[in-house]
Formats: sequence, structure tokens, C-alpha cells
Amino acid sequence: MSAPGQDGPLEDACHGSDALQQPVTYRYSRRSMLLGAGISGALSAVGGCAHTARPAAARAIVDVHHHVYPPGYVRALIDAGLLLAEYDWSPEKSIEDMDKAGVATSMTSFTPPHTSFLDEARSVRLCREMNEFAASLRRDYPGRFGAFAILPVPHLDKCLQEIAYACDSLNVDGVGLLTSYDGRWLGHPDFAPLFEELNRRKAKVFVHPTITNCCADLVTGHPANLSVALDIGADTTRTIASLIFSGASQRYADIDFIFCHGGGTLTSVAERLQMQMVAMPFFSDRFTREIVDGELQRFFYDTAQISNTVTVRSLADLVPPSQILFGTDYPVRSAEEHVAGLSARFDERTLRAIYRENALRLFPRLQG
Repeated sequence: MSAPGQDGPLEDACHGSDALQQPVTYRYSRRSMLLGAGISGALSAVGGCAHTARPAAARAIVDVHHHVYPPGYVRALIDAGLLLAEYDWSPEKSIEDMDKAGVATSMTSFTPPHTSFLDEARSVRLCREMNEFAASLRRDYPGRFGAFAILPVPHLDKCLQEIAYACDSLNVDGVGLLTSYDGRWLGHPDFAPLFEELNRRKAKVFVHPTITNCCADLVTGHPANLSVALDIGADTTRTIASLIFSGASQRYADIDFIFCHGGGTLTSVAERLQMQMVAMPFFSDRFTREIVDGELQRFFYDTAQISNTVTVRSLADLVPPSQILFGTDYPVRSAEEHVAGLSARFDERTLRAIYRENALRLFPRLQG
């Protein structure tokens, strides 16, 4: 979406360098844990490495799953009662974590609930402010950050306007969406105008899980973040299935979709999608195993939260290693522990692809 090797003009109407230097302090409330889809109170407990990491090439890795917290977004969450206080974030903390693991560039995105809790006018204003914040990071820390733009979904006409601004004026690297909005997954026909424009632009679309209203607190008698931990993976898989079996992913073949956490629960249910779904009368005249495999194997999947488990090996059995991207879910998890986990499970050639080469195909501006 941005020209290779070109940062382009960046407007800085809302944020200067001083704003970027200030740490953001917060703590998630119970309600925000349900809306936040996995960014629960565990934020402050970034764990140690399960394995000793092989030395990573200095500043070679590209992290496609790295969260940042614009002051305006944090204020809006606090004002809505979705956020309290007591956790620090700043660009310097991000870079410190990146440098420990040899991460050259992190593609920034925003944690749920995005701006869905605001009315249309405030949602549009905050999305613009957040996108300009991300663009300022890219400007003020050359080479260290990219950006996935946030959109004011479900206001699709305003989304189209923000896509034009974010892509053409801010030169973002892609667009960030949630897996579902008010019980509608991304294959829903309501999203057709949005995906038609993104397809026209051959966009990179980073899809982050959230929690649907139906599933926010299913595991009763336990802390709310248990439901979050269990269902975010399921919501990612729901939206993957929605895109495939609605035909949307085939219609929008020029979009490069990036799914978080290795596709969620995808590796556990892939055989059902490949065999059981295509045998059902409703789908059998429109889908085959080959079609489903083709879509699953053209999508991209990041390694966030799966690098230290059997899941990442299962993912590599399901899709080519060329479709796996390094992701950390920072600040929930650290870059170091993801490098450690991956280095214990893949050979050097595969690691080079996951750490950098696959991302360079998507973001050629990083090749410089």
C-alpha cells in the first residue's frame, strides 16, 4: 500500500515528538478484558523464555503483531470506563523489547475494542488521531515501525474515506480489522464495499481477534480473562471459515490476509473444513477440498502466542512455511521468548523465512 522504500509525507496535526515520549499508564478492568480479546491483566507478566534463543541477526526480524497505545485511545477507554491505570507503555519500551531479540521493524496495530464503543463522529475522529499517531512513530523512529491503519467500522462510508487518507497521505503498510463486529464475521455481505476497495488497492489486511457478545463470559465461575483466552482463537477461526465459505476470500483474491495467533483454533478444525464442510449439500456444489486448501494456503499467519507450543509445528504442517510471519503480541508477550520458541522448532532456512523473508514479500519497502 506504500511505495517500496518510500515513507511519504506525514501530517502531524495531533501529536508531536513530546507526546510520543510520554509513557501511557493503565490497567484493564474486568469489562475491558472481555472487550479487549486477550490483552488482559497478563500484560504486566511478560514471561521468560522457555528455551535459550539462538542469537538473532542484529535488527533483522520483522514483527507483524506489535501493539501501541496512543494517548487519545487510552483516554477514550478510560472515559468509557473500559480502562483504569497502572501499566506503562512508550515507544522506547517497544524498541527496548525489539532490540533484545533483533527485531528491526514492528508493524504497529491497536488492541480491541478499537473504536466500536463510540458514536460515529467520535469514532471517525479517534481513528484519524490513532492513524496519525502511528504515522508519527514511523517518522520519528526511522526504520523501526510500520503501521496497520484502524478504521471506524461499522460506518463503511467513513471507512472508505479513512482508507484513502491512511493509504494515500500517511502511506500506511496495511489495514487492521477485528475478526467480528456485532456478531458479523468478515465474510458477511455487509462488509462487501470495504473489501471491494481493499481488494482494488491490493491491501494487506491484519486481522486481530475479538470477543463476540455471545461468547464473552461463557466459562462461568472463573475470571473473565479465561473466556478471553479460550475464545479469541475460536473467533479467528470463525472469520477464516466465514471468508472461505461465503466465497469472499476468492472474490477478494488480491487482498493479503494476515491472521493472528496461527489462525487461532484453525489447526484443530482444519480437517472439518477440508472434508466435512465440502461434503455438506449446502457447500458441495460450490466448494472442494482443493478450493479450501488453496485459500488456507494463501493466507498468512503470525506466530504470536504459539511459538512455544506444538501449535506452530501443526501450522507448518497445514500451510507452507512461506505463509508464516513472525509476530509477538507485544506487550502481552516479548519478542525474546518468541525467538526462543521458534529457534527450538525450525531449521535456519525456515527461521530466515519466518523472521524476515516472508514479510519482505508483503512489505518490499523494508528491503532497503
